[in-house]
Amino acid sequence: MIAVDSNLLVHAHREDSPWHKAAYACLASLAEGRAPWSIPWPCVHEFLAIVTHPCIYMPPTPLAKALDQVDAWLESPSLVLLSESEAYWPHLSHALRAGKASGPLVHDARVVALCRQQGIRELWTADRDFGRFPGLRVRNPLVEP
Repeated sequence: MIAVDSNLLVHAHREDSPWHKAAYACLASLAEGRAPWSIPWPCVHEFLAIVTHPCIYMPPTPLAKALDQVDAWLESPSLVLLSESEAYWPHLSHALRAGKASGPLVHDARVVALCRQQGIRELWTADRDFGRFPGLRVRNPLVEP
């Protein structure tokens, strides 16, 4: 199963992004396909925080429009949302130690831990920081065919 990181969600949503068309096509192929795909809940939270932030986008996405976007992704019958379970802590602890993560990288370790906990084989992201965490294939579908 493929997991999608926040930055691809942002690029797919924001038409002013230079990566919009490519990211939108990637998400559409997953959402309209039969194979299960996933979004970690922390990535949904981060998507909402980024697109509605007036210091990041001028103008920011109105909250109602951002929530509608999330609702649209949730309509995909093949989508699996990733959340923590009792088995989560060992995965997070390992990711934090292996990636020597602190500060903002704790969020990335959290996404990695959720993916590992759920048996995700690949994370699609444009964030190169994920390469510091072993044990999860990371791919940028915006630049890699």
